[in-house]
Amino acid sequence: MATPDHDAKLVEIETDRPVWERFFTVAPLVLVGTVDADGSLDLAPKHMVLPLGWDNYFGFVCAPDHSTCENIERTGEFTVSFPRPEQILYTSLAASPRSAEGEKPVLQSYSTFRARHVEGAFIEDAYLYFECRHFRTIDGFGPNCLITGSIVAAYASPDFLRVSELDDQELINHSPLLVYLAPGRFASVDRSNKFPFPVDMKK
Repeated sequence: MATPDHDAKLVEIETDRPVWERFFTVAPLVLVGTVDADGSLDLAPKHMVLPLGWDNYFGFVCAPDHSTCENIERTGEFTVSFPRPEQILYTSLAASPRSAEGEKPVLQSYSTFRARHVEGAFIEDAYLYFECRHFRTIDGFGPNCLITGSIVAAYASPDFLRVSELDDQELINHSPLLVYLAPGRFASVDRSNKFPFPVDMKK
């Protein structure tokens, strides 16, 4: 139980509205790729993303009325590209609104390549890629849903892969990671420290 002195050091955040605008949190930033009904590519930036457990499951938050959600429900597939820090503007432009005709002209300027095992594509020069088959969509998070998929193929740029010959910190220093600082900021991570796990800790 908190003491009065402890309570005095904290600011209570009202929960009658979303709390997420009041502080910063760190998240990955990815581009989820899907295929529209007319066969054209759709790319959408997402930061509410996460691995789901220790096996090859991946999830992200979306909205049922977004093209990303509608396309996945129809095709059962999606791709994930993890951009490099120098691709931040490129990534941001994918959030451009659609035209009155439902098109997103900015996507025509993207350099992409096709996925191998699912219908979809990736952006060129990202550092990590997933091909996913839709596993389950969970509704009920207010106006949002959680889309989950199983990773059926994964690819990475060699300079981002962990290898025994290279220290993890040196790897991250040479190949920084792009992160989203919600709300509305980003950062490039090029320094890290080894986490002090307790002795004999297990997953």
